[in-house]
Amino acid sequence: MEWSDEAIVLGTRRHGENSTIVELLTLDHGRHLGLCRGSGLRIRPLVQPGNSVRALWRARLDEHLGTWALEGVRARAAELLASAHGTYGVTHLCALARLLPEREPCPDLFLQLVAALDDFAAIATAALHIVRFELALLSELGFGLDLESCAVTGERRDLIYVSPKSGRAVSRQAGEPWRALLLPLPPFLRLAGDHPACCSDQDLRDGFQLTGRFLKRHVLEPRGLGHNEAREGFLNALSRHQGRQARPLKGQDPSWSEEGSRPPVSNHPGKGQGAKHRMRARASQIAAPLSARPAIFLDCPA
Repeated sequence: MEWSDEAIVLGTRRHGENSTIVELLTLDHGRHLGLCRGSGLRIRPLVQPGNSVRALWRARLDEHLGTWALEGVRARAAELLASAHGTYGVTHLCALARLLPEREPCPDLFLQLVAALDDFAAIATAALHIVRFELALLSELGFGLDLESCAVTGERRDLIYVSPKSGRAVSRQAGEPWRALLLPLPPFLRLAGDHPACCSDQDLRDGFQLTGRFLKRHVLEPRGLGHNEAREGFLNALSRHQGRQARPLKGQDPSWSEEGSRPPVSNHPGKGQGAKHRMRARASQIAAPLSARPAIFLDCPA
């Protein structure tokens, strides 16, 4: 039997001397493994994580591992791996997709992953895609969060909190007495029309905190796992980017100096300028001729 489908490469592992087991997320057949025969060096550029391929799977029986015949469609790896956030982000997304059950179709998640990988140039946009993909993965695995209405009043507007126990949204009024115990719901995860077009750095951090908490509780810990290093690496890259964005630019900070981009030296006699004067005076004394120096009388034997 055989079938053909669109797919995204999730990962590989070596099999024998000249073969590779390739793991793909396909549109209509879900997460699927197969064997690629031949030299690993020949197919290595094609099977980098994040690449889109056209896959032809063949096997004698459906329960067999089968073999792949792959054709490249879009090689994203080169552009994704050119930046730190791209490297960590694609590694994390592929690691999440590998948590899906094998051979169970999930077309919506596949299309969301393609959209995320195609819009990964800016780190803030990449962060939005990762948070939304983590939320969609929770739903696909049966642990979706209910962010459409308030768990207490049933309202569908002004939802700004999430219960850390039930995973349901809570409105501002209902959650105010317990706000210290609730998780913030970032605006970009609220219903359409109830959030602004852009989000802040704090919104992104709140989004990662929200999805990370439920992923760890419902998906990772039951398997004896924790958050992978790629997720932590992406968060570190995001923090560094936010730090650079918050740093004042030239001309905006009064302490900025044109000379060497250093703050100006203080005119206080005990700081900076005074020390410089003392150094100059000492240098002038050393350079003065002997006749100009104060006389020193020594008691010498006759």
